[in-house]
Amino acid sequence: MSSEPSARPRRYLAVWFPWLPSDRLRRQAREGDAPPEDGPPVVLAEKIKGALRLAAVDPAATQAGLTPGLTLADAQARTPALRVVAHRADLDDALLARVLEDFGRFTPMIALDPPHGLMLDVTGCAHLFRGEAGLMQTVQTRAKHDGLQSRLALAGTPQVARALARFGPGGLFELGQDRAAARALSVAALELPEKDEEALRRAGLKRLADLDDRPRAPLAARFGADFPARLARVLGDEDMRITPHRPPAPVVVDRIFFEPISAPEDIERVLSDLLIETMDQLDQRGLGGRAFEAGFYRVDGEVRRIIVRTGRPTRDAPATLRLYRERMAALSHPLDPGFGFDQMRMSVPWTQILAPAQQGLERETPVEEAFSRLIDRLTARLGPDAVLRFEPFASHIPERAARLVPASARSGGEPWPDLDPDDPPLRPLQMFDPPQPVETLAEVPDGYPLKFRWRRVLHEVTRAEGPERIGGEWWRAPDQRTRDYYRVEDREGRRFWLFRQGLYGETPEPRWFIHGLFA
Repeated sequence: MSSEPSARPRRYLAVWFPWLPSDRLRRQAREGDAPPEDGPPVVLAEKIKGALRLAAVDPAATQAGLTPGLTLADAQARTPALRVVAHRADLDDALLARVLEDFGRFTPMIALDPPHGLMLDVTGCAHLFRGEAGLMQTVQTRAKHDGLQSRLALAGTPQVARALARFGPGGLFELGQDRAAARALSVAALELPEKDEEALRRAGLKRLADLDDRPRAPLAARFGADFPARLARVLGDEDMRITPHRPPAPVVVDRIFFEPISAPEDIERVLSDLLIETMDQLDQRGLGGRAFEAGFYRVDGEVRRIIVRTGRPTRDAPATLRLYRERMAALSHPLDPGFGFDQMRMSVPWTQILAPAQQGLERETPVEEAFSRLIDRLTARLGPDAVLRFEPFASHIPERAARLVPASARSGGEPWPDLDPDDPPLRPLQMFDPPQPVETLAEVPDGYPLKFRWRRVLHEVTRAEGPERIGGEWWRAPDQRTRDYYRVEDREGRRFWLFRQGLYGETPEPRWFIHGLFA
């Protein structure tokens, strides 16, 4: 946590779904395959070490005294009227992942908090929901809309929020209140191995306050060197920041609607407003955007994200809006508002420094800028993988010295060689992949060819330059042979780039190839 006095205190919201597996089954009631509300208790069983054990239970089964880990035989002996369902952890994970995407509407800083929980860094987000209490109410309402029972706790560190949500009453805890509330929790909040928790209880240490009031050294000697740090985190003395599910963008702008929108003209109008505000924030920071991501949050929880990229950093809102029109018109799966979008978000995951530029007196668009805008439009219309550019690559092997990358991709940082325009080209523009074999006649074995036959045509060499010796990349291909390259010209003035693969004395029969044609 920042030590600056003006730094805003962090606030974390723990969201726990204690009955997520049984709630998932209940969600299927809409499809006609789920236990009725007044039916028998439901347990989800899985095979562990050859025995069927309870992996999860519903609230009714909990009231009957059944807990996860109990064998199915013991559970049926205690409560004969049980509905047993096979546990599907993959379906639970898929549901939680969907909820994670949906709950990203509350903050970009969100992460999974297993098992069956989410952790949200809501610092600076509460004002969008009329305060922290309004935020918690909105989150709980959203969970109920998704058919999930939830327990929430908002505190100053993620560990305290998790402990208060899972082992305490939950609720909203102001700064300074969360530590006192954590002290009242059971030692189960430390989530220690069962034998260590039992040892604490036998020693009469049943609450975190009992541990907090004792010296740390004896506790570390008995329960391990990391025990004091674990206790400090649960009490809120240490803040272990969360790792967001998706890296947060430097600039994020949200719009929350009291009434969902679905009309295309309304969506475009909001998109335009978001871009204007986004560009204003970029301008204040001296940045330009290279990638813009629009997030569309539907009422039913579905989330759609659409990204446009630019060839250079920009703060031009109208131009970026035109790119979005191109991109959305070319979508293979058109944007479907369903019952409407209740929130839209514009984020800029890729930014670059963009200093103010002096504009010319003439209002004509420079050629480079026009070309960059053309690349942006083609990328938005055809997709980033359809518009490519060459990028230098750190290799002295000619066919690997450049590679094709999306035109809007980040630069690899490798510069192109700085060549004198008055010098003849060292490499041809047209290269063959793979190089094509030729038949040659040389005056000396290791000299340039006097004649060579390519595609059934004999060429007599009148001029030659070389050799340029290029060794193989032994770290990639140990058997790669050395090449001697020559730039040659025939009687008709045609120029070729030839090389001999292998050296006399170390290769039985070196072979000749043509690798490219000079203009």
